[in-house]
Amino acid sequence: MTAKTPIALTIAGSDSGGGAGVQADLKAMSANGAYGASVITAVTAQNTTAVTAVHEIPAAIVAAQIEAVLSDLEVDAIKIGMLFSPAVIEATAQCLGTYRGPVVVDPVMIAKSGDALLQDAAIDAMIRHILPRATVLTPNLPEAARLLGEPEAQSTDEMAEQGRRLVAMGPASVLMKAGHATGETCTDLLIDATGVIATCEATRVHTRNTHGTGCTYSAAIAAHLARGADLAGAVKTAHGYLQSAIRAADDLHIGNGHGPVHHFHAQWS
Repeated sequence: MTAKTPIALTIAGSDSGGGAGVQADLKAMSANGAYGASVITAVTAQNTTAVTAVHEIPAAIVAAQIEAVLSDLEVDAIKIGMLFSPAVIEATAQCLGTYRGPVVVDPVMIAKSGDALLQDAAIDAMIRHILPRATVLTPNLPEAARLLGEPEAQSTDEMAEQGRRLVAMGPASVLMKAGHATGETCTDLLIDATGVIATCEATRVHTRNTHGTGCTYSAAIAAHLARGADLAGAVKTAHGYLQSAIRAADDLHIGNGHGPVHHFHAQWS
């Protein structure tokens, strides 16, 4: 008998520029040793400088994609990214009702360019229908603040407190990401109902080529969960991978704005 192929599924929007969304997820999953399947929730006209258009995929088609994948592929972990509207959120939650594997939720709200990727009306639907399905929620500081309806955390202690309040909203754990914080050291906190259970530190890399970092991080976590890692181990390994991808980002020359991280830095340069 041959060993089972680890399979991770991304449910997210498409980035035509290839640096974020489903395209980044599939690259990160592959680079981290998992077969990536995908469900497209929205098509964005996007490059490194702007999102110029968003076309939402009908909720019924999103549901059909999820059902097609889960009915045939033995999916070991799911990553959820851009969902955009209440209808897509509700359809996604309903389709995952019987799924028992780990679910990584990246609450995508704003593109690196500053363009909205989640309707304001969809925030409550995400809180009610998606957060309780999350094995781990992976917000950056602006996303955490928006979910909580309060100002961004300004310190590690405030990050930890916001993480605890987010856990109380339904997810089993929360990875508070410090990329938007100030200072030369970024400290991410993995938090569950007992408090902080793991930390990941890295020296800040001064580059503007950070498009798709959140997608890449969460997809890499899903890949390692699919391969059988425990949550803390998956987060730490994904964090190391992302830091290397950021450090190699300037080796790429993609577009005129916020370029992507280098997902395949270990394979080619």
